[in-house]
Amino acid sequence: MKVCVDLKKCQEHGQCVIAAPEVFEFDDQGKLAFAEHPDDALREAVEEAADVCPEQAITVED
Repeated sequence: MKVCVDLKKCQEHGQCVIAAPEVFEFDDQGKLAFAEHPDDALREAVEEAADVCPEQAITVED
């Protein structure tokens, strides 16, 4: 699985961090950081994060 975030669309609302904290987090500067290739066991959480993103900035590829 590959996680893609369009950082131009991302407004850093943090819904992804709530939905999948193992994959998404804010760095020391308050910018979104994420694991590009998380374990497949986290797929459900990552797909939830993509669904709840207000800007629809997250896509999940196989």
